[in-house]
Amino acid sequence: MTPGTMTAAFLPGNSTVEMRTVSVPEPGHGEVLLRVKASTICGSDIRCIYHEHLGKGPEGYQGVIAGHEPCGQIVTVGEGCRRFKVGDRVIVYHISGCGVCNDCRRGYMISCTSEKYRRAYGWQRDGGMAEFMIAEEKDLIALPDELSYADGAQVACGFGTVYEGLEKIGISGNHAVLITGLGPVGLATGALCRKLGAQKIIGIDVVPERMKIARDLGLCDEVLKSGPDNVAEVKRLTGGMGVERAVECSANDAARATAIRATRKWGRIVFLGEGGRVEFNPSPDLIHDQKTLYGSWVTSTWLMEELVERLARWNLHSADIITHRFPLERAGDAYALMASGKCGKVAVCADEELK
Repeated sequence: MTPGTMTAAFLPGNSTVEMRTVSVPEPGHGEVLLRVKASTICGSDIRCIYHEHLGKGPEGYQGVIAGHEPCGQIVTVGEGCRRFKVGDRVIVYHISGCGVCNDCRRGYMISCTSEKYRRAYGWQRDGGMAEFMIAEEKDLIALPDELSYADGAQVACGFGTVYEGLEKIGISGNHAVLITGLGPVGLATGALCRKLGAQKIIGIDVVPERMKIARDLGLCDEVLKSGPDNVAEVKRLTGGMGVERAVECSANDAARATAIRATRKWGRIVFLGEGGRVEFNPSPDLIHDQKTLYGSWVTSTWLMEELVERLARWNLHSADIITHRFPLERAGDAYALMASGKCGKVAVCADEELK
């Protein structure tokens, strides 16, 4: 590379990664330039961009630098920045909204209503699969010294998404919890439920590698192989009653139905996994048992700030569920491994995060 250029990863939509040399960008008003230290791969990137470009129109992938789970250190600050400075360690909230619609003012830029200004990093604006990236100051969350950059990369889309869902349904020591799907989101659910006091955590998955990770990290008390008897198995593990809380992370039709039916009367279920369908009988499965079903999409900037404070207080390192780290030049291998599903979280890292 020549001075002023950098390497970046793009996703052409045919299950490959294209590495290009591009110019190092310069921050404009209200923007910062980050040295990207860690950028993890989300399942939505695999499903909607890596294999094929599923999104259409302004919400689809626009051929930009990939990666919407970045964390790094500020190296240049543009005019008009009010809080952050050179040297600060920051997480990037992965959707940049207009900042003035009702949802943005609540901190939920994921739900920004502006077709013109809502742009997701790695989808409609350049993301974190590069040596450097531009981020708007309003999208930044301070990374506590107790957490690593890899910890921070896990917060925005992964642990943040889970924390939002768990705050909706409430988790305490009174609860047995079922997690359907033990990919990175399901593993994060187990880790957070532990810290929130859940007394029994039951996980279900079909991939042996992910079931093993859940066991080895002590994130679940019981790990069941996905199958037609899961509802009965969960009830046997809970005195015939079912769980008080269920968190659906797989987007699998059968797993979603299991999450609903394995929840006891007056229980709560939250759906986090995107895509797919579900079929259930509203009266016997939900209404007559007074159950509540929530949908939850990502999180807000203020809840992300609360989460990173909690992670530091709890000494909970979200990077523990990262099973593989790759340098940027091997981003293709990183995406291929994540697409296989035979792993926990996969990260593309630089500098101290590769050691």
